[in-house]
Amino acid sequence: MSTRDSWRNSWGSGYGGGGPTFGGHSAWGAGGGDTIFRVLSRTSERQSKRRSALISGFSEDGIYEEDDFSVYSERDIDMPPISKAEDWVMMPDVKNYAERGEKDHFKPKKLGVTWKNLTVKGVGSDAAFNENVASQFNIPRGIKESRHGPPLNTIIDNSHGCVKPGEMLLVLGRPGSGCTTLLKMLANRRNGYAEVNGDVHFGSMTAKEAEQYRGQIVMNTEEELFFPTLTVGQTMDFATRMKVPYHKFSDQRKDKDFQQEYRDFLLKSMGITHTADTKVGNEFVRGVSGGERKRVSIIETLATRGSVFCWNNSTRGLDASTALQYTKAIRAMTDVVGLTSVVSLYQAGNGIYDLFDKVLVLDRGREIYYGPLKQARPFMEELGFVCGEGANVADFLTGVTVPTERQVRKGYEATFPRTAVEIRDDYLRTDIKATMEKEYVYPQSDEAKVNTKDFKEAVAYDKDKTLPKKSPLTISFLKQVKACIVRQYQIVWGDKPTFIIKQVATLVQALVVGSLFYKSSTDSGGLFFKSGALFFSLLYQAFMALSEVTDSFAGRPVLAKHKAFAFFHPAAFCIAQIAADIPVLLFQVSQFSLVLYFMVGLKVSASAFFTYWITLFAIAMCTTAVMRATGAVFSTFDAATKLSGFWFSALIVYTGYFIPKTQMHPWLVWIYWINPLAYGFETLLSNEVHGQTILCVNNNLIPNGPGYTDSAFQSCAGVPGAVQGATSLTGDQYLQAFSYKHSHLWRNFGIIWAWWAFFVVVTIVATSNWKEMAGKSGFLLIPRENAKKSIPLPQNDEESQTKDLKEKEIAGGQLAPLDSSSSSMDEKTIENQLISNTSVFTWKNLSYTVKTPSGDRVLLDNVQGWVKPGMLGALMGSSGAGKTTLLDVLAQRKTEGTITGSVLVDGRPLSVSFQRSAGYCEQLDIHEPMATVREALEFSALLRQSRQTPRAEKLKYVDTIVDLLEMQDIEHTLVGRTGAGLSVEQRKRLTIGVELVAKPSILIFLDEPTSGLDGQAAFNILRFLRKLAAVGQAVLVTIHQPSALLFKEFDTLLLLARGGKTVYFGDIGVEASTLKEYFARNGAPCPQDVNPAEHMIDVVSGSASQGKDWNKVWLESPEHKDVSNEVDRIIEEAAAKPPGTVDDGHEFAMPLWQQTKLVTHRMNVALYRNTDYVNNKFALHIGSALFNGFSFWKIGTGVQELQLKLFTIFNFIFVAPGVINQLQPLFIDRRDIYEFREKKSKMYSWVAFVTGLIVSEFPYLCICAVLYFAPWYYTVGFTADSNKSGAVFFVMLFYEFIYTGIGQFIAAYAPNAVFASLVNPVLITTLVSFCGVLVPYAQIQEFWRYWIYYLNPFNYLVSSILTFTVFDNVVECKEHEFALFDTPNNQTCQDYLAPYRAGLGARTNLVNPEATSGCRVCQYRFGSDYLSTLNISDYYTGWRDAGIVVIFALSSYVMVYLLMKLRTKATKTAE
Repeated sequence: MSTRDSWRNSWGSGYGGGGPTFGGHSAWGAGGGDTIFRVLSRTSERQSKRRSALISGFSEDGIYEEDDFSVYSERDIDMPPISKAEDWVMMPDVKNYAERGEKDHFKPKKLGVTWKNLTVKGVGSDAAFNENVASQFNIPRGIKESRHGPPLNTIIDNSHGCVKPGEMLLVLGRPGSGCTTLLKMLANRRNGYAEVNGDVHFGSMTAKEAEQYRGQIVMNTEEELFFPTLTVGQTMDFATRMKVPYHKFSDQRKDKDFQQEYRDFLLKSMGITHTADTKVGNEFVRGVSGGERKRVSIIETLATRGSVFCWNNSTRGLDASTALQYTKAIRAMTDVVGLTSVVSLYQAGNGIYDLFDKVLVLDRGREIYYGPLKQARPFMEELGFVCGEGANVADFLTGVTVPTERQVRKGYEATFPRTAVEIRDDYLRTDIKATMEKEYVYPQSDEAKVNTKDFKEAVAYDKDKTLPKKSPLTISFLKQVKACIVRQYQIVWGDKPTFIIKQVATLVQALVVGSLFYKSSTDSGGLFFKSGALFFSLLYQAFMALSEVTDSFAGRPVLAKHKAFAFFHPAAFCIAQIAADIPVLLFQVSQFSLVLYFMVGLKVSASAFFTYWITLFAIAMCTTAVMRATGAVFSTFDAATKLSGFWFSALIVYTGYFIPKTQMHPWLVWIYWINPLAYGFETLLSNEVHGQTILCVNNNLIPNGPGYTDSAFQSCAGVPGAVQGATSLTGDQYLQAFSYKHSHLWRNFGIIWAWWAFFVVVTIVATSNWKEMAGKSGFLLIPRENAKKSIPLPQNDEESQTKDLKEKEIAGGQLAPLDSSSSSMDEKTIENQLISNTSVFTWKNLSYTVKTPSGDRVLLDNVQGWVKPGMLGALMGSSGAGKTTLLDVLAQRKTEGTITGSVLVDGRPLSVSFQRSAGYCEQLDIHEPMATVREALEFSALLRQSRQTPRAEKLKYVDTIVDLLEMQDIEHTLVGRTGAGLSVEQRKRLTIGVELVAKPSILIFLDEPTSGLDGQAAFNILRFLRKLAAVGQAVLVTIHQPSALLFKEFDTLLLLARGGKTVYFGDIGVEASTLKEYFARNGAPCPQDVNPAEHMIDVVSGSASQGKDWNKVWLESPEHKDVSNEVDRIIEEAAAKPPGTVDDGHEFAMPLWQQTKLVTHRMNVALYRNTDYVNNKFALHIGSALFNGFSFWKIGTGVQELQLKLFTIFNFIFVAPGVINQLQPLFIDRRDIYEFREKKSKMYSWVAFVTGLIVSEFPYLCICAVLYFAPWYYTVGFTADSNKSGAVFFVMLFYEFIYTGIGQFIAAYAPNAVFASLVNPVLITTLVSFCGVLVPYAQIQEFWRYWIYYLNPFNYLVSSILTFTVFDNVVECKEHEFALFDTPNNQTCQDYLAPYRAGLGARTNLVNPEATSGCRVCQYRFGSDYLSTLNISDYYTGWRDAGIVVIFALSSYVMVYLLMKLRTKATKTAE
């Protein structure tokens, strides 16, 4: 350990209490830099004492001895600098803020973290089985497996350590070693682990006591979780606003001053001030670059102003220079503020490594080294391992347990420790272990107790006085709500398309429905219409609220992160959502009401209109709260959609419109009482009919027509509430029939708001319990059907290595590297099978411009270069320099913007087959999650290798690539998703494999193939690429953080600066000599022992740039001239020769039929394994069918029951929304995989893609039809005649196809799942409205009647099922359903009614023809009489309509093809 490091560590608490203070307050603690520069003059005696201590440095045991000084002034003569990051560009700012902090005597917030005997276990083994649709029903096996209980997997095994304030610990380990879990423990995040044993202390607090300080003990995770539509500025505004201290400095009064200064400091600290107005974005929303997004994630974590920071692989996606600047920033803040920083990194360069104080190495959860940084390498070297020249020490430390990576010193072959256990045993015997153990008493020390006391006081001083004592938050609840509201509006505004669609859809829907119920009359004929219009008003609000379930899951990970940061109480977020809802819903409801109310002709009075309007608003708020609560309560989207589908059906059926309250069965009537829509319906109906007199007309008046004008001898029929013998009724009589009362109006209004409040509370409680990703360790998933194929994962058993080593000694050399022996083929066989390439790829004067709101933006500026066979080219530059953009343009992957310049293969323009002849491994590893590794590779090989190659040969080549990429142990496991499936490194290898099996004949592009990998994995991948180049393949790679070892592997370099400007193109040279010489000649020599890759990135964009325009330097250099001449020469030479690769003239390698077969097979297998999706589908059908069946249990034979039969059939339509909502995200996920990778590599046609998606659903839709038919058809009491029941099943089966087609064609064109969930209600409600149920055919307005009615599949569906089930029924009127009246002049009923029954009343049933008074007339005789009012005149129309249903099923699938074709854009080529 260096003198300077030891000296700083010995400071303890006297060191750096302050911090970057913004707005007059320490940025991290309430305490300013209380002791940094306090003592400026000490006696010469103390100075000399101090110097002698510093010179002597170490005691005999090698550990720095504590001196009695605790304060150091920078101005002391000849003293070493405060920090290893003294040269960090913003160090003066941090010190300046620290000085300002000290002035106001704030206490420091310094904690430190100490842990002993820490063992963590997770549920689950290394691998788990993924059940399929059939295997999940194997109950005996399920019982047998459940008996044993889930196995516990030890993730961390007996770890220990201590990081004091002002110290930085580097945690190293390969993926799966437990680094993330250890960091989670040190950040006090224990959720999701089965068992945590051992002590963890924060300062002197236990883990339990520290829970209330979660905002001070924070962790930056590997994932970047943001609202993609917010800008970087808005994201940081919010984060900094949430941590404004209550007590600010004397020189700053307002919260805003602190917040803005702090935000600007953070943006500047990571060099992303220029991105403030750019959206953060994600994979699918365009925003800042990947490296910039990672930096936003870093500064958002710093915005917490915490005391203990855990950083999990925070340099992933950053270039070497930015990664170094990030580490310096953390070092500077740790030193000056006294933070405790624990950092885990992959591929840490030596520049970064040297900034730490201590290092901890994990291997499969075992701590094989923990101690001072400077002693780590010597410790491993003493055991017999060798750290190669120029190698990263961090990679060396993690590679010692990996046979393929480690190098063993000669003479140690027999004695070196082979496993992690043996290395740990050696470590336990060292003095380092004994010395480090002395620190473990830190929590009991006076220093820790004082620090913790100061920390608690500082946090309390920071906190708003209105907050509870134990609250981990900083600002008052009111300010939290305010900030959340602002952000909520920014989210809405950032996603304007969704907002506009909602409002336009509402307006269109109101116009359509208003015209459907246009000018309803005030007599009995208009009653049913008006109640239909009122019911629809409620239905639409509920439909619009359904999208809340999808929304709830979109934002959840961000909220869980913010909760962990203690930014706000979940209640503040829920209230903010409501506050954002109010104006949006007010506008939505107002435009809906104004249009619909007056078009339908509802009661024209201000009080009635505003009652309608305010009730609708209350219902819109309430249904939104219901669906939001549903989303919040469930942890998975599938479970939430299942319940929201049921909820939706229940709310609709039990509103009181389909089944009058008086006819509801007692076993389900409770749903009515808990249904906000039911209270809304009673309110709206009583508001409309109260105080009105309703005359009976048309069918409802018996007899009527010519000669029947005397109301004394007529009667109302079929109008609820009408008194027998009367020809009119009052609105209140009508209400009474449903047991409604006008006096309930405002009571109901209150109940709706009470339900709203209840669901808001449920949402708040559920949201408060949201957790971040559970702590299950990553495990592999084996499909159950592959259980016998999968090879158990090889354990690290290294016993046989001694023999191998002796055989592999290098003659005369000192080192004996272990080579990979896992390959089942030798290197020669593999090399013979790899395809070589003879084509030269060139690009010249290549520019790329895109349109932005602020004008055209140049992303590539006159770039030129080439890749030759056998060449491994590196493409480098700082984050945002346009590396990925250049690859996209070269590989013809761009669909927007303007490309100029030339891109040529062998001096000729790119052929039609170029996109599939060139391999392109994208940065994002996008794969079908339900395919196994081998299936993914075979799929690519079969579709992309030439149609002339035999199938067997293609599959044999897959074996070659599996061996080359060393994937034998995982070839039968599922790709899965993060956490359950392949690790990041395995995914990356699969991405490369998928491109290699295609036998790319021109070249291979790779975008960031080493990002997120540890040093060994990165080296493995580069080794594979080197092998490919060796057999004549041309390879071009973008790379962010190459170690000196990796950089050596490349032949040429294209270096870009921001704006896509070239800084260098040409050979790198042996040990980078050519490159070093170029930069040295231009005034930027590479220092000794510095990685040239890191140096030149620093020169281009970092601290070493010296303000030069390096693009200009390049353009004026002789090298640039040589490159231009060479490009021209290569093009001329290549054009004169025959082409190296011959274009077969086919856009796709395989014919369409073969593509379709392969794609359909893959989709079938994926759905078969996706039990969540299929089970949800089945459950929704069974649940809806039983619900429908028992709600309409055994329908009778009366007149009102005819309507119930109509409604139970109508209710079958509503199985669709729930299933569609679940089907669309899956479709869009698949489409994204296709569009982002498979389409661009011309793997298969969009026709094959759509066919595969459609056909794979068929078997499940057939089962779904059975699952709905069986529980429903017989329960409602329909006829058991197989002719009828078979016909009904036939129609139901094709309805399954119709709505699936509808859901898929909306999804085919929708940009995302939320958009699709907003379009669904518009389309489905329109179809529902015009199917002849809510408004019978004869009453539909003429404008709609002659086209939309006939173009509506739901019309034919309802019509055909009604015909088969109702046509032959005999109608038996109940007593109260008869029209009861006397005849004039003692005529018999038969005589009096003869003219009527010959005309308008031909279908009525007179039951007492001979009576002379009290004539009893039933409205209908048979079901067919009722059906005639619905435009169903004959039994044959049932079969006719069934045939039309089939045609609609086919046409809905045609629409999927059509909309997918419209969406498919051609890629751009250079002009």
